[in-house]
Amino acid sequence: MPVRDEEKHLADSVARVMEQDYPGGFELVLAVGPSRDRTDQIARALAAADSRITVVPNPAGKISSAMNVAIKAARHGVITRIDGHAMLPAGYLGIAVRTLLETGAADVGGVMAAEGVTPFQQAVAWAMTSPAGVGAAANHTGGEAGPADTVYLGVYRRAAIERVGGYDETMIVAEDWELNYRIRATGGLIWFTPELQVTYRPRTSLLALARQHFRYGRWRRVVARRYPETVSLRYLAAPAATAANFAGCILGVLGLAATVGNGPLGLRYLLLGFAVPVGYLAGVAAVAAVLARDLPASVRVRVPLVLATMHMCWGTGFLTSPRRLAKR
Repeated sequence: MPVRDEEKHLADSVARVMEQDYPGGFELVLAVGPSRDRTDQIARALAAADSRITVVPNPAGKISSAMNVAIKAARHGVITRIDGHAMLPAGYLGIAVRTLLETGAADVGGVMAAEGVTPFQQAVAWAMTSPAGVGAAANHTGGEAGPADTVYLGVYRRAAIERVGGYDETMIVAEDWELNYRIRATGGLIWFTPELQVTYRPRTSLLALARQHFRYGRWRRVVARRYPETVSLRYLAAPAATAANFAGCILGVLGLAATVGNGPLGLRYLLLGFAVPVGYLAGVAAVAAVLARDLPASVRVRVPLVLATMHMCWGTGFLTSPRRLAKR
């Protein structure tokens, strides 16, 4: 479990792990990064109370480096990645290992079951589990069991991770996706099963959501540069919408300036550029009205803003991602 600044959720997340009824025995390695809260003290107190818990330092603070130091400290042949704010359901480890054995997979995983507490979080959770928000990604929206490009969290055969050299520590985001790509490239099977659903708490504010998706977009561009054969229409949808909205706004502003300044008639027609962002906003509003109609009104009214933030920030991150990121 890579943890950093997880004071609010760490004890509950660890409790869910230690309550697992798994007959084979297990240990929990907490890789603790530099935190601004009491994460380190809480982790050490938990380890002092249960001999199955080990704490190792992760001075780099990155998830990829945390996973590598935790795997090095771990003793077993199956490695389960768990987030410090994820809540494992009962039976998770047993189902995962059984699926590993039945399928022969290198990694199995399931669904990031986003659940919100506040109306804003609930709107984000709906968007994260809807094709309107993230596309038809099985690890977000669910689906039939079968081979997949990646899965949420992941339960790995340790040998599969070690065969490809572990996590790439140049990756700040999308480190699981990148690792799973290398495992697949060497013949390993990544298996999705909807039986594995882990509760995930979404960001609590619009600014935090915007930053999260901007980073997602930036690092997805890194993956696209490194492995161009993996680029799909789903990944290009948000950047294309962002570029179209930006271009429409620029044209609209030029048309507005020409109209106010009594410029040439041809330039005034550029006002029509505003039709692009207006049409996009109408589209996300329609999605909220139709697809999210069963949500409480306090949640549904927030869905258009959440969708627009996720799309535009992801797209902006993708389009502006500098080439210097994650250079090998």
